[in-house]
Amino acid sequence: MANGWTPERKAKQSELIRQWKPWEQSTGAKTVEGKAIVAKNAVKYKFITSFVNITFKDIAKGFRF
Repeated sequence: MANGWTPERKAKQSELIRQWKPWEQSTGAKTVEGKAIVAKNAVKYKFITSFVNITFKDIAKGFRF
């Protein structure tokens, strides 16, 4: 209960989500152009993640390359 989610609160939220059915409104890209744009997300974020990881490693090593 450290995060404030009691079993009762979890059950109520679970039931509400089942009523709302948010998965029925979620959509991905539908057009060819949109699909091409979102296909690049993995590359973009992999690059950023790799850069951040390298930067943190270098900082931990004291900028020794």
